[in-house]
Amino acid sequence: MNLSVIIPTLNEAEHIRSTIDSVRTSGPCHEIIVVDGGSTDETRAIAARRAQVLRADRGRAHQMNAGADAATGDILLFLHADTLLSKPALASARRAIRSGSVCAGTFRLQFQPSTPALRFFAACTRIPWMKLCFGDRGLFTTREAFDAVGGFPKWPVFEDLEMATRLANHGGFAHLSATVTTSARRFQRNGALRQQLHNLRLWLHYVAGTSPASVAHLYRYDEGRG
Repeated sequence: MNLSVIIPTLNEAEHIRSTIDSVRTSGPCHEIIVVDGGSTDETRAIAARRAQVLRADRGRAHQMNAGADAATGDILLFLHADTLLSKPALASARRAIRSGSVCAGTFRLQFQPSTPALRFFAACTRIPWMKLCFGDRGLFTTREAFDAVGGFPKWPVFEDLEMATRLANHGGFAHLSATVTTSARRFQRNGALRQQLHNLRLWLHYVAGTSPASVAHLYRYDEGRG
């Protein structure tokens, strides 16, 4: 089964090279598609030397849907621009899909650099609960399932959690033990406790069913903050 990796970007020159390289070292990959939302740094130039680069309207949901439209793989893997795949990740995703028992899944999370608090936050991703399936963990799905649920909802926030839930309801969801490593830059910039309390505030809005548009101002996806 061919696997396409789709990476939304916005001013990610610092991370995109390492992210693409981690995909290539993780195993065979049919194609890597970087979908840029209007970077003003060198993101597109760096990515173009290593992957196919597209442009789309700013916003992860728009960018990931555009990447999926262009992808030709049987499996689609959506990866944040500051997140690195581990070497077993791609093979683990393929095995899960080939088992026939699921149509989608995600990985466990690690942070780099790490701290005791961040190791605790990462350990929570061992819990197989759909409401913890954030996009920075990586999300993979079959093309058929992606099309069946209509792609990512065009929401300014929570599109990752909602997409994972819709996929699980469509055809089963795998919580893999393989890991991805995401940048701890937000925690470093804002403080681990302060950032996690902010994340919790947003998450509770999602659980409560708050309109994504009404809380979009609380989440910024810009200037390398994706």
